[in-house]
Amino acid sequence: MAIDHVDLAGVDLNLLVALDALLTERSVTRAAARIGIGQSAMSSSLGRLRRLLGDELLTRAPDGMRPTPRALALEEPVRAALRQIQALIRRDAHFDPATETRTFTISLPDSTEVLLGPRLLAYLRAEAPGIRLLLRSVDHTRIVEELDADRVDLAIGLFEAGGQMHHKRRLLYRDSYVCLFDAGQVGLAPPISLEDYLRFPHVLTSLRETAHGVVDDALAKLGLGRTLAVTTPRFLAVPFLVRAAPVVTTMHARLATYFAGALGLTVSPVPVDLAPVAISMTWHTSYDADPAHRWLRQVLVRLAEETQTVEPLDVSVGQPGG
Repeated sequence: MAIDHVDLAGVDLNLLVALDALLTERSVTRAAARIGIGQSAMSSSLGRLRRLLGDELLTRAPDGMRPTPRALALEEPVRAALRQIQALIRRDAHFDPATETRTFTISLPDSTEVLLGPRLLAYLRAEAPGIRLLLRSVDHTRIVEELDADRVDLAIGLFEAGGQMHHKRRLLYRDSYVCLFDAGQVGLAPPISLEDYLRFPHVLTSLRETAHGVVDDALAKLGLGRTLAVTTPRFLAVPFLVRAAPVVTTMHARLATYFAGALGLTVSPVPVDLAPVAISMTWHTSYDADPAHRWLRQVLVRLAEETQTVEPLDVSVGQPGG
């Protein structure tokens, strides 16, 4: 559709900024504070928007202000348009990591944070000290909403195939599975047999907090099952649970290797066929050409390559005096 320049010339495009703030905050006061104007000025913008669009947009409700169906339909298109304008402006801007000041919000599981977090922090402090990170746990059920609402700049994790057209995705690395256990407590040495694998109870990590995982699917195909001792959403707790009791866990190989040396645990191939996993990062398309965002993605790709040769974590601590 051709652009009607005469029609657009009569519209204050700053109203789109006000509309986005109003739909994000659902409050005139908070929306005004979000973009740095007075409450009366934001109220005036809301009035102009109502006249321009022929809709109330926000109505009073017991819990604040509630968007109308028309406002909800406008929310994502308006936000996408503003992102594209912002990306267009920034695209030609000079980007220097050494002087840039910016905060990136990244959602990721604690397993990936252990592998990439230290490397990323060290790199940023040396090369881009003005770049700050806000790391958050990834919620796969809400990550699309978080990206669309601009609450998250980048998400890292195990994402299902497909996705929406306005999201981009890039593979960071592939990983396999191994078993992790305390050889002294279970009395086993690698490689362990399927019989021994099933003889001990298991520790399962499930971000969805369900007592079922890929191992259970693989065993079901063989007409077999396992006993679960503990199910936890936290990868970092698993090696400590394994060290405390005669149990077995199945974990991504890079993370298991990272912990084995530190806690005196043993890794072994899994005696059941499990498909490799693909750890990817995903972001909103409107940030695709953003120079700082693109730079961060490239840094993460390089650092992810380094995790292919993960060394055991050394956390040697001196013994307390007696």
